[in-house]
Amino acid sequence: MRYDSDLLYRPPGEWKSYLLQCTIGCSHNKCTFCAMYKSKKFRVRPTAEILEDIDMAKDYYGPGLKRVFLMDGDAIIIKTDEMIQILRKLYDTFPKLEKVTIYAGPRSTLSKSKEELKALHDAGLSRAYLGVESGSDAVLAAVKKGCTAAEMLQAGQNLVEAGIDLWAIIIMGLTGQDGDWEEHILSTARMINEMKPRHLSAMTFAPAKDTPLGDDVLAGRFKVRTPDEILEECRLLLEHLDVDPLHFTSNHASNYLPLKGSLPEERDKFIGLIDQALEGKIRLRKTLNRGI
Repeated sequence: MRYDSDLLYRPPGEWKSYLLQCTIGCSHNKCTFCAMYKSKKFRVRPTAEILEDIDMAKDYYGPGLKRVFLMDGDAIIIKTDEMIQILRKLYDTFPKLEKVTIYAGPRSTLSKSKEELKALHDAGLSRAYLGVESGSDAVLAAVKKGCTAAEMLQAGQNLVEAGIDLWAIIIMGLTGQDGDWEEHILSTARMINEMKPRHLSAMTFAPAKDTPLGDDVLAGRFKVRTPDEILEECRLLLEHLDVDPLHFTSNHASNYLPLKGSLPEERDKFIGLIDQALEGKIRLRKTLNRGI
């Protein structure tokens, strides 16, 4: 397999997937909290190269491959007809293929018509991971997400309407100690309720080295929220989510208290665990150390 570097990123749930590099880097690459693609200049790989990689993957893995994740960030930006060609090649090459998944940026998603997204779903695009981060216009602007809350909501709704299994990702703690954390969480819950993804991951902000927000943390301009404050955010979020059913995860390496299960069935259980943690009855785990 050919990759542009050793820096390969994928969602945690795609650890069993073959990673097919379709783009290099991220088309936006301006989010202040993200260090994933800062060293990469964005480009779309030629379709012919991608198709060659699929044949290479068959030689390496054999025909029984079941899952594929299309790297890097924002591969949904690829022209629709070319993406359909890639999807058809994958399913023709791997007869047992069950899922093809992708990172989807909001603006790139909105650049495609609803008919194009439906065509991608029909060609076998199974799931899209959307970095929602927040439902707050103020927070999205502060972290330079490149879209408004209304645009983010529309992108998610378009994916859901196309039949693509949507996995939304949000980040608790993005306001720091001095921002309006309640507005961040309540507006995020409202957006998720309207977007209606099948999955939601609630991660925790962890400052990353050589990022604008990481630099702000080091300079004292941004005060990271405490573990208890993050738990309060998670509790408020859980209280206001009403998507049914919703696969909820807050068990990323960045999270202090790992939670994973189904809402609304396990809401009371999760809130109970948070309350126990706030009372000191459950030991919190150390979060991911990203070098700050």
